[in-house]
This record gives sequence, structure tokens and C-alpha cells, in this order.
Amino acid sequence: MRPRRPLVFMSLVCALLNTCQAHRVHDDKPNIVLIMVDDLGIGDLGCYGNDTMRTPHIDRLAREGVRLTQHISAASLCSPSRSAFLTGRYPIRSGMVSSGNRRVIQNLAVPAGLPLNETTLAALLKKQGYSTGLIGKWHQGLNCDSRSDQCHHPYNYGFDYYYGMPFTLVDSCWPDPSRNTELAFESQLWLCVQLVAIAILTLTFGKLSGWVSVPWLLIFSMILFIFLLGYAWFSSHTSPLYWDCLLMRGHEITEQPMKAERAGSIMVKEAISFLESKHGLYGDNVEEMDSMVGKILDAIDDFGLRNNTLVYFTSDHGGHLEARRGHAQLGGWNGIYKGGKGMGGWEGGIRVPGIVRWPGKVPAGRLIKEPTSLMDILPTVASVSGGSLPQDRVIDGRDLMPLLQGNVRHSEHEFLFHYCGSYLHAVRWIPKDDSGSVWKAHYVTPVFQPPASGGCYVTSLCRCFGEQVTYHNPPLLFDLSRDPSESTPLTPATEPLHDFVIKKVANALKEHQETIVPVTYQLSELNQGRTWLKPCCGVFPFCLCDKEEEVSQPRGPNEKR
Repeated sequence: MRPRRPLVFMSLVCALLNTCQAHRVHDDKPNIVLIMVDDLGIGDLGCYGNDTMRTPHIDRLAREGVRLTQHISAASLCSPSRSAFLTGRYPIRSGMVSSGNRRVIQNLAVPAGLPLNETTLAALLKKQGYSTGLIGKWHQGLNCDSRSDQCHHPYNYGFDYYYGMPFTLVDSCWPDPSRNTELAFESQLWLCVQLVAIAILTLTFGKLSGWVSVPWLLIFSMILFIFLLGYAWFSSHTSPLYWDCLLMRGHEITEQPMKAERAGSIMVKEAISFLESKHGLYGDNVEEMDSMVGKILDAIDDFGLRNNTLVYFTSDHGGHLEARRGHAQLGGWNGIYKGGKGMGGWEGGIRVPGIVRWPGKVPAGRLIKEPTSLMDILPTVASVSGGSLPQDRVIDGRDLMPLLQGNVRHSEHEFLFHYCGSYLHAVRWIPKDDSGSVWKAHYVTPVFQPPASGGCYVTSLCRCFGEQVTYHNPPLLFDLSRDPSESTPLTPATEPLHDFVIKKVANALKEHQETIVPVTYQLSELNQGRTWLKPCCGVFPFCLCDKEEEVSQPRGPNEKR
């Protein structure tokens, strides 16, 4: 039994809709809805063993589809994991990694982002006639050279419609109730600045025309007042609440700062609106998130799309063990698996839920224990849509359909490589035999703080290199089929195949590293904030707006700004 505790999640809903199906033209290509939850631990769902939290909608999805029990994220943090999900490639190949401790996009003022030469699942499906929408968290960058160029906007990666958070949901996005007065005052400040500016222009024009007689000193003092006010405003608002916690519809900022408490319901409406007009999330706890998933599934049924829609549900990485407020646990639970978010090698950081439903195509209630990856989704959707994979680059994912439909017994993956930033921490070997073994060799493991605590509670997230990790030579070896919790390393004395497995893994690692082409590390060199890249919905630095109050119904996907 596990005590119930508050959790905060952001989600991503990719709605990839076949336009032929929308017009009821016969077509074997399915509609595709991909749902990714943020920081959800594999042990947080009823269908994965949790008996204290209610997740009936996701449990129903699992009963009606296939449940993957060894579904692996390509990274244990948001930005690199999501880039791998979108591209089907290890983050090290696209450069969505860091050689330092900043392993995710730090804020919206950095020029880092998913390189534009990467092919995403949205771009691939768009070529097959799909209408593509993204609702929710992006966290793949935004601007490059100016605050309005939006070079890393989802539209530049194959999405036709976007509504959501370009950054992520951090603690600062939930302002303390005591700040309500401050926010209310600030919302009126821009009006005052405009009035002063109008007065300056009027007085200047009047003086030059000879209509009024005022000293230039007064006019210059008013101009100086605006500049000083702007400087003071900018200097006093260093919190991410003002600059990173915002919502966008298309290219337009609709809330700055956003009202986090209502964002979930708005995003669900946006997802349903996209499904309705083209024939999907967000929650402040697991049960609310489950309810929102239920609304998306109900909408699919209501629009008559159930039988020709492939639905996929997952998390970007494991739960955040160190997320606490006092003694209250705020992060997810990773079940029996060691470690959590930020740990590139231990299972708790990278083993995530994986559920696929496609009535009539994928058998209901099936359990698959073979290793699979978030990177498999791109080649899978390419397969079901009739699309072709890029031939000019390495695609690390594999088409899941033969495994999901029971046409093959084993995963196409023989080796999976587990990175922490740009540093390889572990390698998984899945022999192509009937032994059932899943070998995993750890070359680097984090130093827990305090020791034996199972987490890095001093630094909040475990590090990838340096004095806060332990290097293993020979590597620690586990057989996950016998020891899924990675509790007891195998030795030559306890495992006759120990030396053979270590050598086999080492050879595979060498071959893998030879395929890595050096690229710019987006999360290292480019992950430094630039003031001129901060997004702004007004005249900088007076960046406040709430256009959601003006919208009674969400716009459809064709109403881009």
C-alpha cells in the first residue's frame, strides 16, 4: 500500500488526424492520439499495480489495448526524452543533451532547442495527409535570435496547430495567494504607462506646434520616468512566473503569466475542439489527470472515431523522488524500480507506462514484457500511416506493430543505451533467444544523498558526472528478469555468464559509439539565458496579458495567428 499524495503533472497531446477519415472516405490509415504525461511514475497507475489511487480511465485503456511493462524512456529528464519521442533517435544524436548539470531547456530566454533538421513524427505524418495538432507542454525551445522569431515553435516541426506551454510547469507558475494584489496592480500598470506615453507625445507635438508652452525638462523627465519604471519593473520580476509561465495559441501569447489552476481544463477543451473540428493533458494530480484522459477518450467515442483511432499513453520519464514539501511527497512513485527522474541508468528513472489501443488491430488485454522504447513511436506511426522513415540518418526506434499484433515474439531491440546527459551510464542487452534474460550493465551510477536513501535529496536531482557519481570497472551487472529492482549485482561467482555478458555489452557499446556523429550540444553551449529572447505579449518589459478571459470558446485548429 502506498499513501496518497499530491502530484503535479504536465502533459502533451499529439492529435494526428487522417483528413480522409474526417471526411468519412474509406482509408486504412488510423487517426492517432499520443498522450504523454510529465513525471508520472510507473507505480502511480492502477493497471501497473497501484491500489491506493484511482485511475479508472487509464485502466480501461489498458484493458482495451496492449500494456507494455518494459517500456523505456530514452532519457530521464523532460527535454531530451521528448526530443527522442518526437524523432525516434537518441538525444545524443540530435544534440539534445548536456555535458554539464543543465540537462533540460532552462527557460524561454535561451536559444537552445530541437535542431530544425530533425524529422519529427508530426512532419512525417503531415506528408501522409494528416492534420497534426499539439496541445500541452512543448519544452523543445522557442526563440533563436529575437523574442519574436519563434524558430523552435511546433509549427516548424510539422504541427498544424498548437496550444499550450512552450516551457514547463515549475513551482513558480503557482503564485502564492498573497500575490493576488500585486498581480492585479501590475495588470493595470501598462495602462498607466500608455497614458503617460500619450501625454508625452501630445505635449511634444503641442510644443513643436506652438500650441502649448511647457519646458522641455518636463517632457524629458516624463520620458526618463518611463525608462526608469521599465527598468525597475524588469529588475524586480526575475521570477519565471512572468517570463516562462505562459500559454500560447499558435504564435500568439494568450496568458502571461498563465493561471496554472485553470490551464488543465482549457487544454482538455482545446484537445476536444481539435478532434471535433478535424476529426490529449494536464492535471494537478494523478486522479485529475486520469479524468482528463477519460474526457479525451469519451470525445473520441462521441465523434465516432474509436475504431479507427490509435491511442497511445505514456510518461516522459520516471517520477521525481526528491520533489518534496516538508514531509509531503510531491513526485511520482516508481514502484519496485530503483531510482527516479534524473537518473539515466536506474530503472526508476527510465521505465515508464506504455499503453496502446487500436480496436480491431491490436488485441485487447494483452501484456507484453519485451523491452520497447519511446523512440519506437515514430517508426510505428510511420508504419501505420504508410509513411517512410528518413534515410539520411540513424533512426533508433523500431516499428512496434509486429510485436503489438503478436506476429513476432521478441522485441527488435537487441541493445538499448541509457544516457545521463551526454554521458552513457548503462547498457541493456536483450538476447535473441528464449532464455528470458534481460541483462543490464551499469558503467556509472549516481551517489545517493544521503547514502542508501535511493535519491539525491541534497542536490534535488542526481548528477551525471564528477565526484557525485561512481564509475564501475567492470560494470555492475544485473539480470532484470530475475532482479527487476536491481538490488544485487551479479559477479563471476554468482553468474557463470558474467564475463561473457560484460564482453558482449562492451562490444555493442563500442559499435554504438562509432555511429554517434559530433553535433552541438543544445543543452550546454546554447542553454544560457538572453534578455532579448524573453517572450512578451505586450511592449517589453511590460509583458502582461490574459486573452483567455476574452475567449468563451476555444478556436479551431485553422484559426492560427
